[in-house]
Amino acid sequence: MTMPTPPKFLARSSYRRRRIIDAARILPVLGLFIFLIPVLWHPADTPEPDTARGGLYLFAGWFGIIVAAFLLARVLMRTEPPPADAAGGDGEDR
Repeated sequence: MTMPTPPKFLARSSYRRRRIIDAARILPVLGLFIFLIPVLWHPADTPEPDTARGGLYLFAGWFGIIVAAFLLARVLMRTEPPPADAAGGDGEDR
């Protein structure tokens, strides 16, 4: 008798949960990229930097990252973690 082979694909709920966790891990890198974009801006017509526009951009980016983290956390709280035996037997989320 042969042993049954495990399925080739993960369950939809655990796959979705892992992708949301991946998005939460990438959020700080995205935030760093968003905060460094104003460094690349050049002044419009004057040699002085456009501090008002850059300040508004930074606060909007900061607010957007907070909202994204809040939404990702809510989605992760609603999904239930996979059982320990379905996650590879060790119970850790990779």
